[in-house]
Amino acid sequence: MKRKTLKEVLDLALPIIGGMVSQNILNLVDTAMVGSLGDAALAAVGMAGFVNFMCVAMVMGLSAGVQAMASRRLGEGNSDSTAVPLNGGLLLSFTLAVPLSLILAFYTPNLFPLLVNDELVVAEGTPYLQVRLLAMTALGMNYSFRGYWNGINLSKIYLRTLVIMHLSNLLLNYLLIFGKFGFPELQTLGAGIGTAIANYIGTIVYFFLAFRLARKNGFLRAMPNKKTLKTIIRISLPVSIQQLFFATGMTVFFWIVGQIGTRELAANNVLVNLLLVCILPGIGFGMACATLVGQALGRKDVKAAKEWGWIVCRIAALSIGALGLPAAIFPDFFLQFFIYDSQTLEIAILPLRIVTSMIALDSIGLVLFNAMNGAGYTRTPMVLSIIMQWCLYLPIAYFMCIVLGYGLVAIWAGQMCYRGIQALLLMRIWSKEKWATVQL
Repeated sequence: MKRKTLKEVLDLALPIIGGMVSQNILNLVDTAMVGSLGDAALAAVGMAGFVNFMCVAMVMGLSAGVQAMASRRLGEGNSDSTAVPLNGGLLLSFTLAVPLSLILAFYTPNLFPLLVNDELVVAEGTPYLQVRLLAMTALGMNYSFRGYWNGINLSKIYLRTLVIMHLSNLLLNYLLIFGKFGFPELQTLGAGIGTAIANYIGTIVYFFLAFRLARKNGFLRAMPNKKTLKTIIRISLPVSIQQLFFATGMTVFFWIVGQIGTRELAANNVLVNLLLVCILPGIGFGMACATLVGQALGRKDVKAAKEWGWIVCRIAALSIGALGLPAAIFPDFFLQFFIYDSQTLEIAILPLRIVTSMIALDSIGLVLFNAMNGAGYTRTPMVLSIIMQWCLYLPIAYFMCIVLGYGLVAIWAGQMCYRGIQALLLMRIWSKEKWATVQL
């Protein structure tokens, strides 16, 4: 691999990865803070977090449409119109998120108890989820901004803004969870409030930077026409549906674990957050690949677009495989910082080894999934993801864990096996080049 090629990938990917790593570090610190409140609080935040992910999936998916169109316009040489898709993403985010967040927050006390049997977990998780849902508008806009900055090779803007958000979140959580410096001690609710406020801080920063740096590219100067809005929806809708099904599937996944016991649910929350240490860099490489693919297609260079996919896959698999290796060898060392109960810690050791042993292959799937999004080829990956998760994995997980009683080890082994198979199928789809025919 040429040094210039590696540098081009890393220049795009490292700021994105840095932002995601900072997000994951925040998640881990957040988990450690909440973990000190006990297994019920830890389980509540884990379950509520995935329910929130499920609820906001439709607005998060708009990022894919914004990034694909912005990178394609840049590749075509139309830099003065790259921010028009961003305007469309912001408009759609606001229109969808405001009513949806209010409705879902209102009905949370009726819906959340359907997912959890433990009354303590319900009591901790319900207000936490309500507050997180009220930040949906900010989250949707932030994802549209993310797609724009990444699509025009300014991922450093995304990194800087995320760092500001995460530091704000960390400070607010510390103050509101534990009641420091005169703030109320709100415990789990405080964690939700801190995260919600940090999302709105990020939105304000993004708008400020866009006014400074993107006005010349059409930011809030040229409103998107119907064709642009339809294209954003056409690209984003399959991604949003895929994320909705994935998040719903992960919520079902947490529900299955919750049927085993609260210790397992608490351990599962920690495992998911540790898994994100490896998954988020994989998504970061994938988002960088999406930009490179979109720009190459804008130049009508299909061969270069395809090669970028394979190059980024190799970089991601090597680096993320190395990242997961220490946790595979010393799982108890990493788990002890988040799980304070010895029995809960023992439950999590073998699943963590399973996760980290399969993470390199999973990273290839993450890269190619995002690369296809960058090409605007979103429908086929969506269908594949839904079939693999809902028709294969979840029924097997339920049977293995609830019917046969094999527990957390079986559910995580199944999780990584299905994602590995999905990665192999995405490699085959990428090699056929149908994604290169999409017009934006």
